[in-house]
Amino acid sequence: MKKLKFSMLTLAAGLLLFSCEKKAEESVTDVETEEVVIDNQDTADAMVLDYEITPKSGSAISGKVNFTQTGDEVMMTIKVVGLTPGDHGIHIHEVADCSAEDGSSAGGHWDPAGSDHGKWGEEHFHMGDIGNLVANAEGVAEMTFSTDKWCIGCDDDSKNILGHSLIIHADADDYHSQPTGNAGGRIGCVEIR
Repeated sequence: MKKLKFSMLTLAAGLLLFSCEKKAEESVTDVETEEVVIDNQDTADAMVLDYEITPKSGSAISGKVNFTQTGDEVMMTIKVVGLTPGDHGIHIHEVADCSAEDGSSAGGHWDPAGSDHGKWGEEHFHMGDIGNLVANAEGVAEMTFSTDKWCIGCDDDSKNILGHSLIIHADADDYHSQPTGNAGGRIGCVEIR
């Protein structure tokens, strides 16, 4: 009789354990298959452009640039390698054309307002006057630039960066020499399309 009681208790415990394991397994399965939706309107509405930098004027630079518009804000992030250490002017130019070996096919600085060249955010500057990339001792430069004065594909030609080029120069932009800041040759180009 004791053996039978022990067996019945063992059987009951086993059934209870099996039942609990089954319920746990079912709830784990439900969690694993449940779709998770994150409501992030900013990310969903962002317009993103990614480009490789084309070396110009015999340079060996390479890198990537990204333009992301979220709401009224456009953020440019860029990383360039193979630069000489120091400052290098970086501007948006008039034409989305990097075909010339020296980058001259990109035209002059993008300047829809007809302003003098200068430093971004000061008394006068071109819409394309971004400033200087600063390359470290290894020739690597990174920059993040953000503005509400640009847009990607909007109807306002005074703000729309599409149809222009991003140019990286051999030398620093001095922010005052007209019309280009004396930034030297064009060593990198990106057609913004």
